Amino acid sequence: MRTSFCIALLSLSCALPAAHAGRLMERRAVELQDDDTSGAATRLPAGVTLRRDVPYGDDRLQRMDVYIPAQAKNAPVIVMVHGGGWRRGDKAMRSVVENKLARWTANGFIFISVNYRMLPQAEPAQQADDVAKALASAQAQAASWGADPSAFLLMGHSAGAHLVALLSADPSRAFRQGAKPWLGTVALDSAALDVVRIMQGRHMRLYDQAFGGDPSYWKSVSPFHALSSTAVPLLAVCSSRRTDSCPQARQFVSAEERLGVRASVLEQDLSHRQINEELGLPGAYTSEVEQFMHSLGLPVVANATSLPARAPVRRRFLRKE
Repeated sequence: MRTSFCIALLSLSCALPAAHAGRLMERRAVELQDDDTSGAATRLPAGVTLRRDVPYGDDRLQRMDVYIPAQAKNAPVIVMVHGGGWRRGDKAMRSVVENKLARWTANGFIFISVNYRMLPQAEPAQQADDVAKALASAQAQAASWGADPSAFLLMGHSAGAHLVALLSADPSRAFRQGAKPWLGTVALDSAALDVVRIMQGRHMRLYDQAFGGDPSYWKSVSPFHALSSTAVPLLAVCSSRRTDSCPQARQFVSAEERLGVRASVLEQDLSHRQINEELGLPGAYTSEVEQFMHSLGLPVVANATSLPARAPVRRRFLRKE
């Protein structure tokens, strides 16, 4: 199915101006990368216990998997939110879990991967509320898992990055669902930070499916338009291989800086999917993310920059201490 589509797409691109053809190919490539529904099982690291499908709501998708290292005590916690264009994806996908789980449970972290309701059952605003409810539930149960409820980090990829960025831009949205303050957020390659701007220009069809045609709704689910001085510290990782990701990340971080919020942009010469699945592998990329985590007070390797680089990295840190 995908092969035949790609052949048709290639034929179509030959009849288009080069710039338009390139954008069309890029957009479809992102859609395909974001649709990783691999059913392969994640390898569970030695000594790690999995509590599968812990409920945080009544719906069958309001569930989270909790990975607990041996003898966890006051452990820090990473809450991970998968992508999939707001309409598909799963908390157990290897690209979402495997390398991050191996890296950070070995560092004493509890790792939580969250499912949430999908389109068309739930719109992005409701999905963000689901993520906030999952965070609140995890914080409430943290002590029973050996976790520190005050040492939480939110992380999300693609559509999941949009959801965590929306909550981080205005954390009162999460507080209304019962969540307590968290230390910071890592947004992995969201190109939906300024939803209004996206919808007013040329865009992928998945954005129409997610955000519809109402400008007032666009604004209500746009992290850029939700920004306040109470925003949570954020690291925006972006793919330099995409035309729309890093410009939005830089715009978003600059707006946070003007509000006095600590924020950083980390540009990577990686594909949309690689930004997700390669995080946790030894190398410069993981090291840069861990530097941000360390700056929040999380117990990661402080001298992570000594790890061998996997690929050239461009950094742009903007911080307000």
